Amino acid sequence: MVSIFKNRRVGLYLLAAISMAWMAGCGVYSFTGASVPPEAKTISIQTFRNNAPLIQPSLSQTFSDALRDKFMSQTSLSMVQRAGDLAIEGAITDYSTQPIAITGDQTAALNRLTITVKVKFTNRFDEKQGFEENFSRFEDYASNLALSAVEEGLIAQITEALVQDIFNRAVVNW
Repeated sequence: MVSIFKNRRVGLYLLAAISMAWMAGCGVYSFTGASVPPEAKTISIQTFRNNAPLIQPSLSQTFSDALRDKFMSQTSLSMVQRAGDLAIEGAITDYSTQPIAITGDQTAALNRLTITVKVKFTNRFDEKQGFEENFSRFEDYASNLALSAVEEGLIAQITEALVQDIFNRAVVNW
């Protein structure tokens, strides 16, 4: 009885391994959820210009590098300077902080840092997959804290969420 289950288990493992190898080999699906056209081999991601009214000096490079890192780690695409099979470009259009959660004595209990980016995605093999749209995310922080004290951490959190949103919109077609 034990040998039947052992053989069945081995068979299931073998079937799963063959299935995974086949799916990975076709270049269409990855276990990160990315659905990249099999003919796409390269991606170009331009540095996002910082066109926000309030400029945070390192945000442009931080955001652009995070977006590149996401695509390099989650797909098999090679990064090229320009004219990739898939191409992303854009700009940071808003970087702002504002009070929210006003208390009874008209003071803010929380402040909100918001970052908005405008993204143009081009898929050389399927124009219908291309898009141009805005992505916006925010994080709240206690109003008794100076933005400069929490800014780096907030930027990291917002950037991670924005990059995930853009990645999902570009190559996760579920």
